[in-house]
Amino acid sequence: MNKIKAHLLLFLFPVVLWSCGDMDSGPKALVNILLIDAPAQWDSVIVEIQGVELEFVPNGREGEIQKIFLPYEPGDKQVDISQLVGGTALPVARNEMELGVVTGITLKLGQGNFLFLNENRYPLELPEAKTDYYQPLEIDLESGFSYDLILDFDLEKSIKVTDSDPLTFDFNPTILAYSGIGKGDLTGTTSPTDLRPVIYAIAESDSISTHTNSSGTFLFRIEPGKYTVFIDPKDSRYRTDTIFNVEVKAGESTSLDRITLNRK
Repeated sequence: MNKIKAHLLLFLFPVVLWSCGDMDSGPKALVNILLIDAPAQWDSVIVEIQGVELEFVPNGREGEIQKIFLPYEPGDKQVDISQLVGGTALPVARNEMELGVVTGITLKLGQGNFLFLNENRYPLELPEAKTDYYQPLEIDLESGFSYDLILDFDLEKSIKVTDSDPLTFDFNPTILAYSGIGKGDLTGTTSPTDLRPVIYAIAESDSISTHTNSSGTFLFRIEPGKYTVFIDPKDSRYRTDTIFNVEVKAGESTSLDRITLNRK
């Protein structure tokens, strides 16, 4: 059921200087579009990715909004995005751009979406055949820099069970877009590693979630601040766990001590 055909990347998002010497003419910046996932409880979730569209205002042409489509190049566009955990990202597109401000990004999906649970396949139909999912941004592109734009596909919020017999689902993609600039990393490892718990990072009334990978590792890239980390083992034999006052700083990685989930 492994449908990822493109190379995966470690979830590392530094903003780095790069050479403009090989560009056609004039100052430009490099933009990389990366997809990550906050996975749900399903064995795997296959999503058809057509590409992204950037909304862009060039320098000196305020009020003129350009739309630039960047296709997802692999021939097989159905991707198992539930594999994107523990610091792994999928490169969706990259492009050299003239200087200006990226004001929004649209993830364009296809209709070939489904999930597997206990080796059974279930269709995931987009609401009203909607395929475009827009998120506002404000990223000022400067000459000679490389920028990573992150699309965080939250499967936990995107897929809901609507009927248990027969099993059917509501699929309403929930996507967050942001730049890696100014964020901090929060990492940790849980055991036993075969539990694959849900990890929540909670700040006031907001929360984001992820799962661990096969090694029990998880990673968030989040805004600086103090968080409560809640671990739900998704197994009635084990107790939940909570870690309070975890501080995340911009440009730094906060690593938690190994979290061992105890039996009841």
